[in-house]
Amino acid sequence: MATKENRTAGILITLSGGACWGLSGCFGQYLFQEKGITAEWLVTMRLIFAGLLLVVLGLMLTKKKMGDVWKNPVDKKKLLIFSIGGMLTCQYTYFAAIQYSNAGTATVLQSLNPLIILAIVCMKGKRLPKKFEAAAIFCALLGVFFLSTHGDIHSMTITMLALIFGLGAAASAAAYNLLSGDLLRTYGVYAIVGYAMLVAGIVMLCFVRPWEYAVVFDKGTIFATAGVVVIGTAVAFSLYLKGVSIVGPFMGSLLGMIEPIVAVIVSLVFLGADFHIMDFVGFVLILGTVVALSLPKKA
Repeated sequence: MATKENRTAGILITLSGGACWGLSGCFGQYLFQEKGITAEWLVTMRLIFAGLLLVVLGLMLTKKKMGDVWKNPVDKKKLLIFSIGGMLTCQYTYFAAIQYSNAGTATVLQSLNPLIILAIVCMKGKRLPKKFEAAAIFCALLGVFFLSTHGDIHSMTITMLALIFGLGAAASAAAYNLLSGDLLRTYGVYAIVGYAMLVAGIVMLCFVRPWEYAVVFDKGTIFATAGVVVIGTAVAFSLYLKGVSIVGPFMGSLLGMIEPIVAVIVSLVFLGADFHIMDFVGFVLILGTVVALSLPKKA
């Protein structure tokens, strides 16, 4: 069982990862709107280069340990499932949901992943959800809804494809929360997250050829792409999944909802986005959930 200090560290690490995702979204928005970058190009680049970065760092820091996961047939299979069923599928389905609807709709649908995680945890434990768990999910989801739509349900565009991809994003987000814990504790962040991204990126190369895209590599493009790759992918996933391995997938998935708060703040400051009263309500609901989850549990 995690000590109080480990639990606090896990919460802070998970929140830091979610915050990095919020920054990534703003870098991505800049690339989409100002540089004409496509989602397919960005997803492929972020997975390949973030994976390479983590694997190289792992080889430099841990040396021979990086290859251990490939020597264990069971764990190798788990890593491949995590790479395709979690890392790659989550990336693709989320951006596909945006393509067939909008960012707000995709965010709300992907944020259903704590419900899936809680359902699996309860089925495994043969129990019903606790009142606190249900309340935490309700408040967090409502907060994400307000931040993503400014409280206007009509801004959500739900087509059949958007619904399928959005629910796929939620399911795959739940998958990488649930599948990564044991692997991370055994082999470490560099090996598991690095190889998972690299494998997912290689699979993407079967469908997307980044070198065929007409991308103008000026200072803005290079800086924002580096931000997505380093901060929004390599650092974000490493911190978040390390935190999840400490606090557990259910709490981790709720703490990860700090992402839209950071995205809204950065968008306000640097991208000139508007701020609505319902955004403030969303802030309060999500931060309230985070604070409640962070409080020490009663014995």
